[in-house]
Amino acid sequence: MGRTKVRYSEIIPNKSEWPIVKLARERKEFIEEVTSETYNHLVRGKSGSLREEIETTIHREKLRMKANPWKVDPPNERVYWKGIQARLLEINPDDKEEARKKEEEILKEIIQRYSTEISGNFKKSAYRFAQSFITFGFARLLNAARVKGLLSLFSRQLDLDDKLHIVGETEHIRNLAKRGTVVMVPTHFSNLDSILIGWAIQHLGLPPFIYGAGLNLFNIKLLAYFMNSLGAYKVDRRKKNLIYLETLKTYSRSAIERGCHSLFFPGGTRSRSGEIETRLKVGLLSTAIEAQREMYQKAKDGEEVKKVFIVPAVINYHFTLEAPSLIREYLKRTGRERYYVEADEFSTSYKLSTFMFKFFTKGSDISVNIGRGMDILGNYVDHEGNSFDKNGNPINVRDYFLRGKEITVDAQRENEYVRVLANRIVEEYHKYNRVFASHLVAFTAFKMLERKNPKLDLYHVLRLPDEDLILDYEEFKANFKKLRNRLEKLHKKGQVDMADHMKERATDAIQHGLDNVGLYHDQRPLVKKKDKIIVQDTNTLYYYHNRMNGYGLERYI
Repeated sequence: MGRTKVRYSEIIPNKSEWPIVKLARERKEFIEEVTSETYNHLVRGKSGSLREEIETTIHREKLRMKANPWKVDPPNERVYWKGIQARLLEINPDDKEEARKKEEEILKEIIQRYSTEISGNFKKSAYRFAQSFITFGFARLLNAARVKGLLSLFSRQLDLDDKLHIVGETEHIRNLAKRGTVVMVPTHFSNLDSILIGWAIQHLGLPPFIYGAGLNLFNIKLLAYFMNSLGAYKVDRRKKNLIYLETLKTYSRSAIERGCHSLFFPGGTRSRSGEIETRLKVGLLSTAIEAQREMYQKAKDGEEVKKVFIVPAVINYHFTLEAPSLIREYLKRTGRERYYVEADEFSTSYKLSTFMFKFFTKGSDISVNIGRGMDILGNYVDHEGNSFDKNGNPINVRDYFLRGKEITVDAQRENEYVRVLANRIVEEYHKYNRVFASHLVAFTAFKMLERKNPKLDLYHVLRLPDEDLILDYEEFKANFKKLRNRLEKLHKKGQVDMADHMKERATDAIQHGLDNVGLYHDQRPLVKKKDKIIVQDTNTLYYYHNRMNGYGLERYI
């Protein structure tokens, strides 16, 4: 799991051979393909009226437009959906054959609209510019952390490897990208994740990936440019109707079938609690399994079929810019009337440039830990892409889709496969989580507060008075050392990763954690004053504490 420095120039294969380039070149045909396949899936076996599904879609779209409009939404949305509703009302239900024909026309039109909206618009020239700009920008912003003032942006470049650490199975993913189609599934904590992962992919020397990015991120023009340039397609998580969700899944599955390396955040959205995702959204994840099965089905006798490889990745920050607003949203959702939402301390209206400048100029480390590749059932694969079960026995993935001697579609079987795969990804997230000292000091402090107030529930602990938020440093240090010892044992067993600074003397590691935890926030969650540890913000402390959930550490304090 050590760091590996790679060369930017080592791209595989030639740019003209990238599947994403071919997809962009055939964008119109691909949209038609997605539209047709989605349409066929929705009408297959549905002999009755399609009216109810279309009416549900119209109703949900009208609610979305009223409750949660975005700048990036098409300007003619209200007119469009009003027109669809009017056309639906004009259909005479008594003439079933004619009604069915018109309903199918409307359905296909809606799918076409969704397919076009979702579709990315990758441009090779823009991708090259984005590569150079992001590399330059990251380096200059990091450089500003060590040299005060605007001149810092133009001083000698600070090596990105000093602050942005890409670690883990880096050579493994490069090998797999040559032998099949990689689906990368990272954790998701910040709006910065998409750009960071895009940079990591090109830093590893991999071809560009298509990836599902939240449509809300396209509200920012600068970010929208880079998203498109780096291969993003749009995912609107406000849309919950069946027609949209089926179109989105078909888009993802078809792109993977075409050999496009793909990336999406299976948690669905940023972790509100700060905890590593434990329950994944299986919609897009299932498309990897469906794509692998389709590839086997369409292959001719004796034809070699490329495999789909699932590669988890864990993103690690000392601090998350959006932590205060994220944890407030989480507590509001889970606590309901027991939790009173106070004034927001972090404005989400900051421009992207300010957002990134303030993040990088704090000089805090970031790491992306690449996990070991797996097949679509969660079995590990070797450098050649061969699958092995937990006992080291070779596996032929094709056999998982057989009924007798035929490849078959079995929704119930594949639902079980995606459940198994989701659980394996969560296991890998915890294994490749790279513990920073900032995570552990937050966990130690919050657990000490809970131990000192055993009769209080979470929401009362979060509202402890100032005089009860003071911890003895020596006691804190002793607990930190106990927890670190436990983590070291887990690390030796390969059950968690640890940053190099965690190996320093306890006093130095604690100071490193205190210097970095919540570094950006107006109110630091945790500070040291003389021989005391002072908790200044219980909410953000709880957020950073949650990163260490899932390892049973609470039993050791």
